[in-house]
Amino acid sequence: SLNWLKKYIDLDLDPEKIGEILTTIGLEVEGMEEIESIKGGLRGVVVGHVTECGKHPGADKLSLTKVDIGGDEDVQIVCGAPNVAAGLKVLVATIGTTLYSPEGEAWKIKKGKIRGEESHGMICAEDELGLGASHAGIMELPADVPVGTEASTYFKIENDYVYDIGLTPNRSDATSHIGVAQDLAAYLRVNHEGEGTLKMPDLSTFHVDNNTTVFNVEVEDTERCPRYSGIAISDVTIKESPDWLKNHLNAIGVRPISNIVDITNFILHEYGQPLHAFDADKVKDHKIVVKTLGSGSEFTSLDEQQRKLHAEDLMICDGASKGLCIAGVFGGIDSGVTDTTKNIFLESAHFNASSIRKTSTRHLLRTDAAKVYEKGSDPNITLDALKRATILIKELAGGTVTSEIIDIYPQVIEPVEIHLRYDKVNDLIGNEISVDEIHTILRAMNMSINPIDDKNIKVGVPTNKSDVTREVDLIEEILRIYGFNKIETPSKILSTLTYSNYPNKKDIKDRMSTYLASRGFNEMMNLSLIESKLYENWDSLSSEQFVYINNTSNIHLDILRPEMALSGLQSVAHNINRQQLDLKLYEFGKSYLKEGEEYVEREKLTFYVTGSESIESWKTQGTKTDFYFLKEMVHNTLDLLNVKGFQVSESEDTRLDYGLKYHRGPKTILNIGLLSESVTSILGVKQDVYFAEIDIETLVSSVGSTNFVSGISKYPSMRRDLALVIDENIKFEQIQKIATKTDKKILKDIGLFDIFKSKEKLGEGKKSYAVSFTFENLEKTLSDKEVDKIMKKMQSSFERDLNALIRK
Repeated sequence: SLNWLKKYIDLDLDPEKIGEILTTIGLEVEGMEEIESIKGGLRGVVVGHVTECGKHPGADKLSLTKVDIGGDEDVQIVCGAPNVAAGLKVLVATIGTTLYSPEGEAWKIKKGKIRGEESHGMICAEDELGLGASHAGIMELPADVPVGTEASTYFKIENDYVYDIGLTPNRSDATSHIGVAQDLAAYLRVNHEGEGTLKMPDLSTFHVDNNTTVFNVEVEDTERCPRYSGIAISDVTIKESPDWLKNHLNAIGVRPISNIVDITNFILHEYGQPLHAFDADKVKDHKIVVKTLGSGSEFTSLDEQQRKLHAEDLMICDGASKGLCIAGVFGGIDSGVTDTTKNIFLESAHFNASSIRKTSTRHLLRTDAAKVYEKGSDPNITLDALKRATILIKELAGGTVTSEIIDIYPQVIEPVEIHLRYDKVNDLIGNEISVDEIHTILRAMNMSINPIDDKNIKVGVPTNKSDVTREVDLIEEILRIYGFNKIETPSKILSTLTYSNYPNKKDIKDRMSTYLASRGFNEMMNLSLIESKLYENWDSLSSEQFVYINNTSNIHLDILRPEMALSGLQSVAHNINRQQLDLKLYEFGKSYLKEGEEYVEREKLTFYVTGSESIESWKTQGTKTDFYFLKEMVHNTLDLLNVKGFQVSESEDTRLDYGLKYHRGPKTILNIGLLSESVTSILGVKQDVYFAEIDIETLVSSVGSTNFVSGISKYPSMRRDLALVIDENIKFEQIQKIATKTDKKILKDIGLFDIFKSKEKLGEGKKSYAVSFTFENLEKTLSDKEVDKIMKKMQSSFERDLNALIRK
């Protein structure tokens, strides 16, 4: 919130410029929004004086009024409120004013007739203006409020700008308004002629009233809780917070609840220090014990959920070892502040970042406090935050401080000292920054400087920067404040030529991806996680082979995908369910299996084709994709990479209804075919899906290192066709093999251009293949005699080896 930032630093720059500076110093502004404490800002609403009020002639429950709103004449307004009367000062929404419903819907005041009488505006209740929830009657203002006063002025409507900052995980120092103000002040001091004086909250009025309340605190686990501070405050009054506090919280999307809770939230976003207020009368024996409870212990959290604790979950307990809250994460249902609370114990602690992160994710409790702690909160601001909250509580809720501050801090966390070399700063940043400028930047960030010699210093880094632990981290901090935009673009580029052995896996994947994209395929990327229940009826896989994951974010995604088909099929189903029926998709990914005690990862490229190959138009009705379309894509991919010398046989992949396997001996390069209905039905896909899966490692090892090319023949080729009647179980590959064996010199191509089946004409179990043979000699023109001689040999071989009948 810009208004909130201005509490700590004088900013006379426009909001856009401030946003640019925030981005420059590493706090990337992802969005900026202008907001108002009341939506619409009460524009068009003025103070009016009801000069006349009488019964509406056409409705018993309506009144006809005359209202002075500061114009030349009083305006007539029809009003249905029971408390409207002459002499009242009221709020009037004039014609053209836009008001908003509690749900945020806009509606405009128009001139109109109500039961035959004209109405020039509306006398408003507080809920109609967003000033409250009451609709019992119109708002009555004090008699001394001047007529015509704008409501926005009377109610002091605040305008503000709110920045959405994409805070990176390392920026523990910027989880609060003061933290951001410190960064802004440092930048302005260095880059805007010394501007940027920081104004920290005044804590001088803090004092202890008496010591009538005794609270004992024991920290059993000082590793998970290095510091614990607290104080007792008695005789508080729980009530609604004042407008200034509610406006600050509303601006950043935090819902105001009550003064005590709102103050703890305010301090969290002011200092970056989470606080927790306990109802002191509910803490048994007035004793706080910070420890872990046994694994499986039950705890009812503030959201009324019963949770089973992990052995490493740090808890805040009372004297009877009853859990009051999950430390740094979430409160308990029985110990928090309620409307009847009179006495509180206020906690301000520092918890181990890793411990909070694990507990928060384990219980799926991503609270604001946990997000601050897991980045690494500042252990040395717990007392300042406690004092600031105590001052505000006394101001807004009354009460007295009835105990000294309790502060358990057995091992003080000191600022980190980092050895900084001046030449290293300039080497990494790329600009020559003077020693004086480096010192100015470091001091602007409240870092201490201890000289070593002319080229080195020791820098003390404040404990709010938990990520700055190395020299390179410190140089990054210097660069942020110095300004990324000051780094000059080099006038020349130096590069080193590198090479890798061929075949290179990355290059191969890039070439395949480029080809598939050029043929209309879209690349997809699916999660490596999947639900184990999808494989319940999968015969070829057993649960012992699954790699299980303890996924606290989504318990349903409990295994790493054991194969690729179902994972990609989820994307196919997602698209089909949204009327995207024609799909050509591919994915690079990995499958994961457990084999004995070993975990096996296999990298794959998968293809999914379904629907039409081309878009329907006036010229074509659209061609349906089929097995042969996908086979063409696969063959072209293999040709592109010069993969030769593979065998093709019938696929044994149980995921396919039918298909082919391409392999080199026992090593499978790929499987291709139609996904079986038993697979597609798992995800409710009802149309045919053609699928291919390439094993990347086997493919890379099969890529040829040399491509051979030859010139185009100057001599004409010759073609001969044969019609062979053969048994149905004979494959085209057998015909190819016999033909190639017969002649390897001038036989250049063998093609299958027709298949014919007829029980009546060919007989039971027979089929006819029409096969073309192309001959070519690069050195001379072929004669019929040469070609006929080879054709006779082939025919004899077909008749002998395949029991083929040559149709004439």
